Formats: sequence, structure tokens, C-alpha cells
Amino acid sequence: MRLLLVIKKENVDLEKPVNKLNKFLVLQKRIPQIICTLLLLGSFSQVKAQERVPFDQGKKYILAKVSVVGKISFNEQTVVTFSGLQKGQEITVPGEEISSAIKKLGKLGLFDEIAFYVNKVENDSIYLDLDIVELPKLNEVKIVGVKKSKIEGLIKDNNLTKNKIVNENLITTTKNYIENKYKKEGFYNTKVTITNTPDTINGHQVNMLVRIDKGDKVKISNIDFTGNKQLTDTQLRAAMKDTKQKNFIRVFKASKFIPEKYKTDLEKVIAAYKEKGYRDARIIYDSVKYNKQKNTLAININVEEGNKYYFGNIKFLGNTVYSDQLLSRYLGIKKGETYNGVLLEKRIADKTKPDAEDITNLYQNNGYLFSNINAVEVKTVNDTIDFEIRVTEGPIAYFNKITVVGNDKTNDHVIYRELRTKPGEKYSKEQLVRTIREIGQLGFFDPEAIDPKFKNVDAGAGTVDIEYNVVEKGSSQVELQGGYGGGGFIGTLGLSFNNFSARNIFNKESYKPLPMGDGQKVALRLQGSTYFQTYSLSFSEPWFGGKKPVQFSSSISYSKQFLNNFVTRTVDRSKSFNIFTVQVGLAKRLTVPDDYFVLSQSVSYQHYDLNNYNTGLFTFGNGASRNLAYTIGLSRSNKGVNPIFPTYGSEFSISAKVTPPYSLFNGIDYGDLQNQKEYKTQYTGANRSDDFGQPLNNGDYIKTDSSGRVTSVGSDYASADTDVAKVDQKKYNWLEYYKVKFKGDWYTKVYGKLVLRTLTEFGFLGAYNQQRGVIPFERFYLGGDGMANYNMDGRENVQLRGYPNNSLTPVNSVGDPIGATIYNKFSMELRYPITLKASASIYALTFLEAGSSYPTFKDYNPFDLNRSAGAGLRVFMPAFGLLGIDFGYGFDALPGQTKPNGWETHFIIGQQF
Repeated sequence: MRLLLVIKKENVDLEKPVNKLNKFLVLQKRIPQIICTLLLLGSFSQVKAQERVPFDQGKKYILAKVSVVGKISFNEQTVVTFSGLQKGQEITVPGEEISSAIKKLGKLGLFDEIAFYVNKVENDSIYLDLDIVELPKLNEVKIVGVKKSKIEGLIKDNNLTKNKIVNENLITTTKNYIENKYKKEGFYNTKVTITNTPDTINGHQVNMLVRIDKGDKVKISNIDFTGNKQLTDTQLRAAMKDTKQKNFIRVFKASKFIPEKYKTDLEKVIAAYKEKGYRDARIIYDSVKYNKQKNTLAININVEEGNKYYFGNIKFLGNTVYSDQLLSRYLGIKKGETYNGVLLEKRIADKTKPDAEDITNLYQNNGYLFSNINAVEVKTVNDTIDFEIRVTEGPIAYFNKITVVGNDKTNDHVIYRELRTKPGEKYSKEQLVRTIREIGQLGFFDPEAIDPKFKNVDAGAGTVDIEYNVVEKGSSQVELQGGYGGGGFIGTLGLSFNNFSARNIFNKESYKPLPMGDGQKVALRLQGSTYFQTYSLSFSEPWFGGKKPVQFSSSISYSKQFLNNFVTRTVDRSKSFNIFTVQVGLAKRLTVPDDYFVLSQSVSYQHYDLNNYNTGLFTFGNGASRNLAYTIGLSRSNKGVNPIFPTYGSEFSISAKVTPPYSLFNGIDYGDLQNQKEYKTQYTGANRSDDFGQPLNNGDYIKTDSSGRVTSVGSDYASADTDVAKVDQKKYNWLEYYKVKFKGDWYTKVYGKLVLRTLTEFGFLGAYNQQRGVIPFERFYLGGDGMANYNMDGRENVQLRGYPNNSLTPVNSVGDPIGATIYNKFSMELRYPITLKASASIYALTFLEAGSSYPTFKDYNPFDLNRSAGAGLRVFMPAFGLLGIDFGYGFDALPGQTKPNGWETHFIIGQQF
């Protein structure tokens, strides 16, 4: 017979039938034992009274053994160890030792039932049975009532992993999390039911079913104000940024009610009054009424506006570093102006902009980490308020220890060389913010997760430690494309390693799978089809030499195209066009006017080789052209902090690409080439008669009339036709040109996460020698998605959505695009982030664009533009780069047409952000 000492059970008042079932089974199992215990208890006390365990008062025993009974998956000795009971120890039965053991086991959260029984007593030794029932473990989870795309996130957020212990806390926290999550999204009637059923294979595991009934989203039917005279209902509703009433016109902010944000919006209503001078404005009461039939809320807010106030005298106290005049300029508020509490707070410390020009940042950017500035009302006379701006400057602080944690792949020196906060230097908030930007611009870390932590802040010593916490993200990219174009299949394979380590190429241990961590970039791209192949390899080192921010870049590429008949889809491999390109460049970060400027220089050489390649692209089918060019550019970029989704800053660049002015020193009169003998058209072939019956011998000069009939002019080359192919071959043997480009790109946060991007571009291709003319290479092709794909003539494809690719480009007399020598483009985009996680960044956009291109500068009209509008989506994944789709509507007609172009769909792969 076993005597029950004490038992502990989990709270079973839960929505989990398996636990109730387990309790029922446990109770069934215990009934015979309990009955036997009660029946034998009397005889036990009469027959063996000397061995009776006194339950009314404790008796001391020596613990001989603790045996674990019941079906458990844990080691028996491990369970006894966690109970705290040891063989040979003195215990009191019943007493604290048993109670303490049960508490310790209960805290583990692994058992549903814990019970101690007396197995037997021999003299002063006692043998105990520890009967435990484990809590069930989770086998699988099924969530119903939400979209499939949301299920994985809910499981991850609640840590519902296989073999997780299913207890009261898990079920309660899971239910509360899901309900609160959807309430924040406006589904205020969300109900979650969680049921558990035993697994048919493993009875000690359960399958969890989570039923989510979001119900209809609770919207706000109306927000009404009473007591307001100076500000209208519309103005006060606009001040409530996150609590909006129903409006079908509003796109980016849905109508929903979240109590926490509603309280914040009430404070913003008061702030709206303070901006207009009503310092004493307050909310007397507010009410939120729920209409069950319509599932809507009605909000009524009663305000008391009070009187309008004005700024009086403003006096600065405690400032020794900066004069009153300088602080007054930063404050920007004068006596007599309408009181604006919000503006006053921002001019002292603008919490919405870390780099704002306010008084706090004036001190913080110059070492005064411990400074404190407060505005205090000292006197109010009628409607005028006098202020004292009390400044506590404190000691100058210096950076002490600067560390970076979280860079598991990127080597320390790659990050430390970008830090603007150096040990021993004067503390500067501006440099701290700049460092966050520079780390984000590297592209190796999640920009949203960069977190500078202040440690060991010591006002006495005037020092502070900064620890930058970073999270690595994938920096290498794979481009694998396949598509149909130009009459055949086009395949592309691209590999880009953006955090490469060249110095570890011969270090076998660094291949994981490739040597990484030094911030270098290596890119390999292969593209081909039945009629062309392109191979390219590039390398760049951002800190050439390792001591200064001088970027070295180099690239080499080779392209080969065969003559392709797009109608018959046949390829003539005896006719080809080859391009070889090599480029080397240096880019140096400047310090004047500021260190956002970069001066870049590069030298490039291209060799064009034509072998019987007679197409409309060039006037000559045999020959070669060479392009030796020097490019110099000046750019300034302070956009940040996320290079994928910038929210502030701008980027400007101007560049000039020039070739040597060969015509100045080669002595060739390009205007007279058409009159020279060697550039006249000669007949080659067997002797015969011309189209007028005159003898036509091999080597004779010929002339063609307007009807296409050939006439022999014998040796009179002056009257013969000019061989345009020979002339152009001479003109373009060494390409001579200059090319100027400008680009301006601005990013402005409009509201919340909504960002406005404005862009302007301009390009011009000119010639030194007008008799030589503008080259047919290096031209601009406007319209479409702007994707480069393969370029055989150095052209630049300029994006203008809403129109087909290259459709807004000047054409020749037969309608073939010949490229523009000048273009301009203007663009506006509204961007809104859907998610900016390291694994995938997604944002939606709407756009307005306008642009045009022209054959010559004389035709240039910056106001004669092709306009478009549309919307799109961008997805950036570290492994694949940027992917996107745009739907654009062209408002203007294409050249030669009369109707608007209409809708176009554009797919974006790998373009700039």
C-alpha cells in the first residue's frame, strides 16, 4: 500500500481537451489506489500502529530512495536531482522537503501532475515513489482563418516549434498575441480559439488547431468635435495622424481604432492648438461609442480652446560657450510672434530629425554630450508669455572606446575605416549619425538594425563608449534569367560578390564558400543566344592601398554578334561584329567643400571590329572603330540611411567623357573627303555594259541616278558618287566626341514612411569638328524600362515608363532609330515601404515622368515632353538583387502616331534603386 503525501496539478481550466482527457485518464487510474488507500488506512492504523505515518504532525525519516514511476521521457535520476532530494538526507514527512521538491519540479514547466507516495518504511528509513505525468509536447500546428502567407509568421512569432511543451502559459500568450496583433490592424472583434487533440501516432504529443475569426474591421464612422471655434473639425482631424474616419479617397492611411495611438492623437490635437497660440487648450472629455449593427465607432471630442497667446521676452541663462545672439538665431523666435509651443520645442530639440539645426544639436555636435536645454515660462501678462531658456552646458565629452559587434562575416577593418567617431576625439552627434549612414551604405548590413549603444557614460571623466550593433545580411547576388527576344532565346548568368576578399584567394580555410569580408566587389556576367554572346568581368577595391578612401575599379568585356535575320530567324555566322572593352578607374573621396563629394576618373578603350556586317546600324560593313576616352566626374551623395530605400538626402553628379581631338593634329580635311579620289565609288567585277549601254570596266568610277541606274564615268572620279562607307570608316576610325551628363536626385520624407523622390537628368553628345560630325556611337535611346541588355554601339538606354523601349528616340528616313545627341528627363516618385527586412525589402511606388530626346541641339526644346504616370512594386532580395514591375500610361502619342500610347508593362531586373 502507498500513502499519498501531497500532489500538485497544472491548472486545467484551459481550452485544451487533451489535458482534460489526460486528467480524466489520470483520475481513472488513481481511483483504485485512492479507494484502496482509504480502505486499508483503518487496518493500517490498527494492525501496524507503530509504522503509521502521522499526517497531523511531521515525523523525521532518513530518505532511503526515491523511485520515479509513471511513463516519462526524462532520465529518472535527472528528475530526482532537479527535485533537490538526496539519498540519506533527513526529511520530515509530511514537511517542507517534500513541498520544496514539488515546487522545484513545478517551476520546470514540464509536468502536468506531481505526486509523492510512501512506498514503505523500514525503521527510520523511508522509501518514496515520485509519480509524475508529463505535459504534452507539440507535434504540429494548423492555423485557419487567415491567409496562407501570414501563417508562417504567426507560428514563428509565437515560437510554436515541434516538441514545444504545451502548457497554460503557451496557450494564453499565443491567444493574446494573435488577438492583440489583429486589434492593432483594426479588427477589434478578433476571437481566437485554440484546441489540442492527441496525436494518433504518439499519444504524448498533441496537434494544435488555432482558429482565428478576425471579423470585420472596425472603422470609425465619424470624428466630431465640440467647443472648437478657432480650428475647424477638418483641421483637428488632420492633426490626428493615426486615427482617421472613413474616407474612400484616402489610400495610405486606413480607418482603424487603436487605443494607444488614439491617446497619442489626442495629444496631437492639443499640439495643433499650441501651434496656433492656444497654450491653455485642453480636452474636457472624449467618448468612443460602438455601433454593433454597423460595426463602426463614433468618436466625440469636447475641447476648450482658451485664449490666444504671444511670445514675450526670451532670455538665455547659463550659456557661456555660445552668445545670446547665436542662440537667438538658432531659436528663430521673436518677441510679439504668435505663441507656438510645438515650434519652440523643435527649435530647442527636434526629436523627429536627428540632424536638425536646433540648439541641442549645436551643443551635442561640439562635444557637450551632457548639455541640457529647457524652456521655462517665467511670467505671463495678459496674452504675453516671457521665457527663460535655461542652459546647462556640462563638461566636454570625448569618445573613449569604440567597438562594433555583430559583424560575423565582414572583417573589422572594413567597418572601422568608415567610422567617423574616433577614440579621443570630441563627442559629436553629427558624426555619430554620419557613421550610421556610412555603415548602412556599405551594403553588408541591415540598415534598419544598426544600433549605436552608449556605454560607460561618465560625466566626471567626460568620456563615453560607443558600441555599434550590426546585423549581417547577404551581399552576394545571383542573376539567372531566361527569356525570348530578338527572335531567339536569351540566357543570362550573373554572379556578384560584393564583400569579396582578394588577399585570401590562396587561403583554403577562407572558402566559405568563397573568401569574403574585405569589402571588395567581383562581378562575372555571361549572356548569350543563338546570335550573340557577351562576357564581362569587373573588380573594385573601395580603399585602394588600404589607407585612404580611393576606389580602384577595373573591368573587361567581350561581345560578339552574328548577323541575324529576325524574319526568317536564321543566323549568318560569316558576318559578325565584335567589341572588346577594357576600363580602369579611380574615385577619390574629397574633403572640400565637404566629404560627401567624390571625384572620379577613368580611362576606357573599346575596339569595334566589323566583318561583312552590313546592317542599318552602320554605313560600313567592314572595318574597325576605336574608342579611347577619358571620363571625369564629380558627385555628391548624402542620401541615407538605407541604400535600398533612402528617406532623406540627395545625390548629384556631373560627368564629362572626352576623347583626344584627333582632327586637330592628324591633318585630315574631313569636309573634303567626299571629293577625294580614294573615297569615290568604283565598279568591281567583270567588264560589262552599264544601264545606259556604255562600257563598264572593272575599276571604273560610277554614278547612280535618282532611279537607281548605274552610269560609268570612267576615270572621271570627280563626277562619281561618294562611297559613304569609306568616308564614314575614315571618320570613325578613331571616335572623336565629348559627352556631358548631369543627374540630380532628391529624397524627402513627406509623411510617416511615405517618401518623395524627385529626379532630373540631362545628357548631351557633341563633336569638336563639325565637318567630322557627331558619331553614331554613344547616343541616347529614350523610352521603356531602361534595361541595357546587350549594346553594340555604346548606347545609353534611358528609362521613361509608359512607352515601348527606345520608342522616343529620333529615327532616320526609313524609320530606324538613330539615337539622340541630347535628352532631358524629369521624374517624381512616391514610395511607401511594405517591409524593409534584411531578407527582403519591398516597397510600392507611384510615379509621374516626362522627357524627350532630340537629334541635334538645334531641335532641343526642354518643354516639349512626353508624359506618363503609373504605379509599380520593387522587391530587393540580397541573393537576386532588385526585381520590379511597373504599369505606366503614356499620355502622348509616339512619333508618327496621333493617339496616346496608353498602358505599358515594364519588368525591372537589377537596375539602380
